[in-house]
Order: sequence, then structure tokens, then C-alpha cells
Amino acid sequence: MADVLTDEERQRNAAWPRLMDELAASGRVARVWAAALPAAESDARRAIVWVATERRALFEPLPISDESLVEIVRGRLEGLGPVTASAIADSLALPASRINIALGKLEAEGFAMRGRFSPGAAQGPGAVQGSGAVQGSGTVRGAGTVRGAGVAEEEWCERRLLARVHRYTVKRLRAEIEPVQARDFLRFLCEWQRVLPESRMQGSDALAAVLTQLEGFEAPAGAWETEILPSRMAEYEPQWLDEHCRAGRVVWTRLAARGTARPAVAVSANAAQAAEPERGRGASPVRSTPITLLARRNVPLWSALTDQTDPTQLTSRAASVAEFIREHGASFFDEIAERVGMLPVEVEDALAELVALGMVNSDSFAGLRVLLLPSGRRSRSSSTSYASRRKRRLALFGMADAGRWALVRRTAAAASNRGDEAVEHIVRTLLRRWGVIFWKLLGREADWLPPWRDMLMCCRRLEARGEIRGGRFVAGFSGEQFATPEAVGLLRDVRRKPHTQQYVSLSAADPLNLIGIVTPGARLASLAGNRLLYRDGLPIATYAAEDVQYLVDLPEKEQWEVKTALLRRHTPLAVDDLA
Repeated sequence: MADVLTDEERQRNAAWPRLMDELAASGRVARVWAAALPAAESDARRAIVWVATERRALFEPLPISDESLVEIVRGRLEGLGPVTASAIADSLALPASRINIALGKLEAEGFAMRGRFSPGAAQGPGAVQGSGAVQGSGTVRGAGTVRGAGVAEEEWCERRLLARVHRYTVKRLRAEIEPVQARDFLRFLCEWQRVLPESRMQGSDALAAVLTQLEGFEAPAGAWETEILPSRMAEYEPQWLDEHCRAGRVVWTRLAARGTARPAVAVSANAAQAAEPERGRGASPVRSTPITLLARRNVPLWSALTDQTDPTQLTSRAASVAEFIREHGASFFDEIAERVGMLPVEVEDALAELVALGMVNSDSFAGLRVLLLPSGRRSRSSSTSYASRRKRRLALFGMADAGRWALVRRTAAAASNRGDEAVEHIVRTLLRRWGVIFWKLLGREADWLPPWRDMLMCCRRLEARGEIRGGRFVAGFSGEQFATPEAVGLLRDVRRKPHTQQYVSLSAADPLNLIGIVTPGARLASLAGNRLLYRDGLPIATYAAEDVQYLVDLPEKEQWEVKTALLRRHTPLAVDDLA
């Protein structure tokens, strides 16, 4: 009974009046007035309450003292669950101002919490949404949660009771989820990441949404514009990415530290590239150099997770260029070449080494694009004027279009960042990329990300706030899983959709190369030259080392169809030299 029960509450259960009368006859409960009001109002507003006999002293003498009122409100909160101050005031026929003072004292003790917990109250500003709201069957509901027509009022609840109701709510929400099979999860990801022909986006503004979803993902430098972005963008134009970079919205860089003081030999994506001689003794950016696209404002959060020490061994040319940029700040290519006293091709080689080590980047993605081409196929402002460029795509591969070159900013990150802002940003980014996250899926992400145990704690906090859902979303994987509310709805829709025998051909460098991670079998190396083919979420063929492997039994006629679909690319004509 939680000490106090109003006469109205006594009538809510047909058995309670008889039982209360028996308790009153035995002297265990008493019927008292909660307040003494003027005669004109006493008949209409004077409240009658039932209290345990040992608590009767709280109501005597009238008016109730402030100390007694705190204990009375404490008992009301223990029995009602989420309830408004006005509802408590009405039940006791006391001014709301006195109830608010008592609730403030209980809040100071840590006994009561204020907020908007019920579905109706959650419509107001600062509402607790999703699984954090007290909703559905099995919740404890206080009377008078919402006052007025559609006007939400702040609610109060006893701390332990609120935690109990929240646990029940989360448990019920998790029980509502029916996990999908791995095959359906891959169908969902193809739609979620917009690699299906009918779901691809178009335009520079749409590219911003794609880049947000791919933020922090490491991919070979040569794969971004030849495979990954064109598979998500209809009629992709390289100028779109250059515009975002020049505007300062997006930054390209290498985050992963290169493990080396020794001269690095690049691992190529194909045999022809592997046969090219190494330029000097420094590193060089090749198609397999891991490059990450980041929102500029988030660079400090990402760089806080990686090794930020500069390489100790550089070639003399690279060291000279790095020192010039360090002294003079961001500089154009012709300024660097003139001041360091090198030939343009030598400056290009030096910049290539610094890019491969993650030390420099340029204002535009064109700076990286030009370094991925052989020297003979680049256009330089010193030898080719803008007026003489007959092919539009030549403008995409000139150092004059790269903008300024600058040292990548190194952020000295505190250790606590990993457990706070940085980890939460990583979790939100992964949820945008995958819709659903669990520990096995991190096998497709960079190995310098925070450990799963850190992200797990952050996911639990977000679930407690009601921002994401926890449960079993994909069958066959152990451990906790979390998803965005939008992903949960789309998963249900994908499960109901019939199979259409639709092919999806992707580069092995694409994030959706989940062979050996989500699906059984050996993993496919994440090289730009390797390829894989899905059919209705099932991997059926791969291409690696110039050899096609069929992962399922197929008739000979169908093998030709599958091979054709597997090797079909979406590389834009403007960057076909990089393919």
C-alpha cells in the first residue's frame, strides 16, 4: 500500500474495499483527512486517505508539517511510479507548491528523479524516447500524468522503481525482435548502403550523405573513386568530392601508422603494378595505401585513436619538403618546387612518400588522384596550360588542381577520450554505416578502433537513453547486438521481401566484403583488384589473382552469366585511368 492510499484508489479494485474494512476493523489501517480547508471548499476538495496505523502521526495535527509531507510524498512515489506533482497535490488536497518543495528535497537525497517517462509525457521537450520511455504493458503508471489538452507535464519517479520499470521495458522491446538470417542481413546492408541500382544516390549533396556513412573506413587509395563511391552514386563525378574537400567539409588522409623505419615495399593490387620499380627508398602511395575520408570537424576524434608519432626515417627529398611545409605552412605545389630547388617530378615523389606515411594531404582529392597515376600520364601546370587541355578529365589529374599541401594535424589525445567522446562518436558512425553492430562485424573495420568492450559500454548507455535498440537482430552470432530504430524497421521489411535473383558485384575493398565475417568460408583479401558477387545476399563467386572461384554449384550456362556479372564494374569514364 506504500503507506498512503486515497479513497478513489481504494475503489479501483473490487476486492479492496472489503479488505480495507477488515484491516480498519483490526486497527491496522486508519482513515484520515489529508488537509483542513475552508468550510466552503472542504466538502468538494477535502481528501480522504487510508494510512497504516503506525504512519497516522504524519497526518496529525493538521496542517501537515513540511517534514511529514516529505515522508508522505516519499510513500506516494514508492507506490505510484511515474507521476506529476499536480497529481500528488490533487490526491492530497494540498497546494502544488508544497508538493514541489517536498519533491525537491527528495531529489536532493537522490531518492526521486524528474523527467518525462510515460508515452504521453514523452511528447514534450527533453522527452525520453524509444526504449528509455516507460511504455507498453507491465509498466507502473501514475494518475494524472498529463494535464491539459496535449500539454506534457514533468513527471517524478522513485529511482529504484524507475530502474525496475526501465528493465522491464528494455526486456519487452528486446523480446519483440525476431532475428534475421545472415543472408537477409546482407540483403539489408545492400539496401542500407545503397549499392543496389535502384537505391543509388545522385548529385554533390547526396555524396555528403554517402561520405558520412563511410567516415572512418579504410580503403585502398585507388578504390575510392573507381569502386566504392561509384557503386553508391549514380553517374558519379570526381568534381563532387573535390568540391567537398575544397570547402573544408571533408579531409582525406592516412590514419593508420606505417609500421616501419625500414624502406617500405608497396603491396600492389595487381601483378603489373607489382612489377613497377620502387621510386627511391621511401614509401609511395599505391592503390593499396589505406586512405580514410573524414569530416574535418571530427578529425581530432579519429586521430586520437591512432599512433600520432611522425616517422623517424625519410628520404632526403621527403624530409626537405616536409620541413618546408612545417616552416611555411600550407603551400601550393609550384611554391614547394621553387623553394626547395627540386624538379617537379622529384617533388611529386617526395609528396608521394609523405602521403603514404600519413604526414601530408592536400586541399582537394585531386592531390591524391594525381599521385596514383604514372608520371607520364600526369598533367603539370608548368608544361600544359588550361587552354590547351582538350580532354576535360585531364584537369582532374594536374597538380595545379590539387590546391595547397599541408602537414596533417597531430592531436595529442588524452587517454580518457577513448572512453568518452571519441568512443561514442565511433559507435554512432558504425551504426550509421551498418545499421546493426556486433563484435564479429568489427572484423571489417580498422584494427586501431577501440576494443569492443569499450564500445559495448557506450552502446548500453545509448540503449538506456532510448537512442538505439538492443537485442538479437542477426541469427548465428554470439554476444550483444545493437541497432538504430530505422534499421530495425528495414530489417523487418527485408525479411518479408521475396528473393529476386538480383546480382550485386563489388570490389573486395568495399565495406560490404563480408565473406568470412558474416558468411562462412575463407576471407577475401581487401584489394581493389579482387571482386565478389552477391545474389540475394548470398556470395556466389569471387575473383582474385586473375581467377574466378564459384562458391556454389552452378550449371555451365549460368557460370558464364555469373562471371559476366562479377567482372562488371561501375568505374566513371573520368577516372578510368585509375581503374
